[in-house]
Amino acid sequence: MKMEISCTRAEADHKQLLNCKTVIDGMTNDFDKITKLLSISGNEVRLKVLFLLNMEKELCPCDLADILGMSIPAVSQHIRKMKDADIISSRREGQTLYYSLNEDETDILNSIFKSIKLKRRTA
Repeated sequence: MKMEISCTRAEADHKQLLNCKTVIDGMTNDFDKITKLLSISGNEVRLKVLFLLNMEKELCPCDLADILGMSIPAVSQHIRKMKDADIISSRREGQTLYYSLNEDETDILNSIFKSIKLKRRTA
């Protein structure tokens, strides 16, 4: 594969640049997935909801509303965005919907939440 190199440094390592481009190009789906997750979790309320779902495994909107001190409709709007992004899923029990994290997202989120927990312990 021939790649146009725009770097003007005499020491530019063309093999390194080609290798990096190949790696990045092969990870497009991974970057898309992580970008979507980080974009959704960039909102403080949604990050808190994700943290709570990670901690408790499953909660309903009224539980989240009580914990966060918000209205159920406000919490539901955030839930809808996370569900539309395929980050959380739901199950119905009678009239109540329970939400949980999708398994694919837990590894990435655990890394983020671990840093939050570490900071909390040191504060």
